[in-house]
Amino acid sequence: MSGGAESDVWVRATPVVFVLIWSTGFIVARFGMPHAPPLSFLSLRYALSIACFLPWILWAKVAWPQSRQQCLHLSVTGLLMHAGYLGGVWLAVKAGMGSGLSSLVVGFQPVLTAIWLAYSLRGSDQPGVSRRQWLGLLLGFVGLLMVVWRKLTLGTPLDHVTPANMEFVLGALLSITVGTLYQKRFVKPCDVRSANTVQLVAALVLTLPLAWMETETMRWNSELVGAMAWSVLGLTLGGSSLLYMLIQRGAAASVTSLMYLVPPTTAMMAWFLFGESITAMTLAGTALTALGVSLVVRSPR
Repeated sequence: MSGGAESDVWVRATPVVFVLIWSTGFIVARFGMPHAPPLSFLSLRYALSIACFLPWILWAKVAWPQSRQQCLHLSVTGLLMHAGYLGGVWLAVKAGMGSGLSSLVVGFQPVLTAIWLAYSLRGSDQPGVSRRQWLGLLLGFVGLLMVVWRKLTLGTPLDHVTPANMEFVLGALLSITVGTLYQKRFVKPCDVRSANTVQLVAALVLTLPLAWMETETMRWNSELVGAMAWSVLGLTLGGSSLLYMLIQRGAAASVTSLMYLVPPTTAMMAWFLFGESITAMTLAGTALTALGVSLVVRSPR
């Protein structure tokens, strides 16, 4: 296969690889939560990720962002897409929300992104929100209610909905949505390694003082070590870097169109690893949500 063909295959496969990696983030949260306070775990994750990026940057002589303004924009995206998003998800899981449900709620990001972009184009030559998109939004909302309602009435202590964990996961949803739109609008293309490092430093600056307030201590064992290692090497160095590159290359729509695959993938992983229940109502709600999101994000003919 020629170099050009290999590059084209990689570009096409990158969104799929990203979604597969991203789906494991909710599983890692379930593995790590019994043994560590969420913000302390995330602070250490950010610090270790920075420690991995810096030698790589120095060895490869990677250029840093060229202006303070770009560093500021990257810092804002770091606060939103690392501290806000990950902090919300981990706090929600720590407060008892299951991996499948947390991924399903955050999976509404494509809907919010598509609706916001459609509204932002009002008055231009681009079309606004179509009837098909509104139908998709309604179907997705009904599907989410089907899953949430079951967990409200039948959830176990490790898989249930409360006002607290719902607020955390909705905050994560808002953070990842605003962060994606902000990065696409304000962040100029630069090397993913230096950009990710700036984002992680900003996330660490916000998260570390909050972690000092946690009273629970980290209890190191094989599960926590494995969760930390995959969080740093797989999710931060791999998943977050892929997300940054996809947005900068204009492939955010590809990620958005595939993001609805995250909830069912995570739900199957959670069922296999943790025994989180999957009922006919769960499958029907997830399928309806996937259909709704696909109607929203699908390009018109």
